[in-house]
Amino acid sequence: MMYYLHSFKRISENTIMIFTSLFLSYSSIFPASMKSESKERYIISAFETSASGKSLHKVDPIHSEVGDISIVVDSKITYQQLLGFGGSFTEATAHVLRTLSPENREQVLKAYFSDEGARYSLTRTHINSCDFSLGHYAYAMIPDDIYLEHFSIQKDIQDLFPIIHEAKKYSRDGFKLIASPWTAPPWMKDNNSWIGGKLLDNYRNTWALYYAKYISSCKKVGIPIWGITVVNEPHGNGGNWESMLFTPKEMTDFVQHYLGPTLEKEGLSHVRILGYDQNRAGLNEWVDAMFENSSTSTYFAGTAIHWYESTYDYFPAQLSYAAKKAPDKYLIQTEACIDNEIPHWKDDAWYWSEEATDWGWDWAPPEQKHLHPKYVPAYRYARDIIGCLQNNVQGWIDWNMVLDRSGGPNWAKNWCIAPVIADTMKDEVYFTPLFYVMAHFSKFIRPNAYVIDSKINDEDIMTIAAENPDGSVAVVIFNPTKKSQVIDIVIDSWTTHTIIDKQALQTIVFTPN
Repeated sequence: MMYYLHSFKRISENTIMIFTSLFLSYSSIFPASMKSESKERYIISAFETSASGKSLHKVDPIHSEVGDISIVVDSKITYQQLLGFGGSFTEATAHVLRTLSPENREQVLKAYFSDEGARYSLTRTHINSCDFSLGHYAYAMIPDDIYLEHFSIQKDIQDLFPIIHEAKKYSRDGFKLIASPWTAPPWMKDNNSWIGGKLLDNYRNTWALYYAKYISSCKKVGIPIWGITVVNEPHGNGGNWESMLFTPKEMTDFVQHYLGPTLEKEGLSHVRILGYDQNRAGLNEWVDAMFENSSTSTYFAGTAIHWYESTYDYFPAQLSYAAKKAPDKYLIQTEACIDNEIPHWKDDAWYWSEEATDWGWDWAPPEQKHLHPKYVPAYRYARDIIGCLQNNVQGWIDWNMVLDRSGGPNWAKNWCIAPVIADTMKDEVYFTPLFYVMAHFSKFIRPNAYVIDSKINDEDIMTIAAENPDGSVAVVIFNPTKKSQVIDIVIDSWTTHTIIDKQALQTIVFTPN
């Protein structure tokens, strides 16, 4: 018996030596990535912004602890291709930046547009004045100048465009620019006013030519216009600042018979025309009119939307309806901000607290009051961007990039908050948490990325995933709960684990190794 045990021991030792030898041979032939695929498949980096004080801080994305929550990402299932994320160049923003020292102005523009910053790629500006201007102005102020012989964008060349040019210097990849009029000059309207009223029928050709002249004039001074919206907020804004009213049919007819043909005639048909440009609750009737048939939809490149209908609802049913109505057209969020609030200066906690109110808190009719409760500003941004991306939206644009401590300048006293606030008297700049929330998307999800399939087994936490043109995958997680969460992430059958702080946004980038 002892003989057999001794013989078995010798055989076992020999076997171990043989397998060890084979393993060493194997190791010399095959690379490390094949030996340990689970650890080497991706280079992983993660960044977090939270109520606890993180501001796009780099965090350790890999943990051994297994969570109860899982996100499953499948890059083989793709949805819409993205244009990008960004903010708006207004006269107010330009004025504040020009008032700052060159060093602080450079700091802000680099933060928004450079590779080290948020890398904004989709932006907006206004045609003529808007509420975030220092006063009323238009490019053709002489009445009955039907051929626009006195048309000039000199005011923008002097006051607004220098900031756009400076931003371009810091943007390696460049950015697209959408331009929107709030109103035609008063002499073209039935009430001869900057506010409200409708375009007179006999000036429809002139107003269509106005866009063409603007686009061509901008190109001459190095400001290419990627797209235009027909008018900002065609429902009006309660008569508070520049506006011009259209019904869905009136806007569709104007684009079909005047604006589209004029841009085509002037060699500008490459500039995209976006319809609507207001809140999402009314989206269905607008896309029904715009995309009723091939004739009505010919010149429309897509639809623009805003978020001001609610402080919490991103209207997924309406977004889905619009996408199904015109699956080959753009759906772009063109304006959002914390409105009806004076900025809170160097008070990060406020932006993570349920203290903000919007216009509807005071002014919404009783049947709509439920849509406008108090809300957390950082939550509203994160929730809305993710909700839009989950429902076919291809680009998301914030409103003013920079405002002063009063929430302006704004001739209408329509005070709002921007992600960056400046004290122009002391030459100081404050990057609010909203700036970092925006950067979680704009910095890591790049133009021409595709939204890819991602599912989470928790109703309180939101997520979105996108595959970039370079093959990297960005997964954004929003945790509004009051406790940190351990989350398993399964990406194309490969698993890792992360911990996200309470009240936080985390972006994890998976780069193929």
